[in-house]
Amino acid sequence: MARYTASVCRICRREGAKLFLKGTRCYTKKCSFERRPTPPGQHGVRRRKVGEYGLQLREKQKVRRTYGVLERQFRNYFIEADSRPGVTGELLLRSLELRLDNVVYRMGLATSRPQARQLVGHGHFTVNGRVTNVPSFRLKPGDRVVVREGHRAREPFKTLALTRSSQPPEWLSVESGNLGATISALPRRDQMPLDLNEQLVVEYYSR
Repeated sequence: MARYTASVCRICRREGAKLFLKGTRCYTKKCSFERRPTPPGQHGVRRRKVGEYGLQLREKQKVRRTYGVLERQFRNYFIEADSRPGVTGELLLRSLELRLDNVVYRMGLATSRPQARQLVGHGHFTVNGRVTNVPSFRLKPGDRVVVREGHRAREPFKTLALTRSSQPPEWLSVESGNLGATISALPRRDQMPLDLNEQLVVEYYSR
């Protein structure tokens, strides 16, 4: 399976925004984006006029990298959203939000989406009682995600269960004592990241 293996800090610098791909490190002074907010590359900062296409491309890359999705998979998400009735951009973000790895991150059981993806891949979770190790598994209202009973005493669950302070979104009913959560409703646009401009992504693929 293809995956990104280079430095993730350069992704934040390239997109000009903190995507919180390193978990708790992103909140400290060690954050590479805080120390060097310029784009990566040997030529340093270059003044360059960004056109309409450039803005659309950068926003598409920002959304894709925020959720840790490769290009072909991300395009498939867009094609699916575009074929369904409703607002295409909102449907796209909703599909990304309902991925299993993102839900684990929203539950507060991982400090970043890459860590959540790794935990899911190692088979630590069940969906409706069945072990699921596919990070892209699509959840729907009524689905219940729980840490496997024999894995709850392991790291990092033992530590995160005591220290997690993130507020879960309203569409997710978290069972703090049981290390589980239920999808209570489909996420609305105001319950999804507000710093993402999905309309630019729609315009990019609609050229």
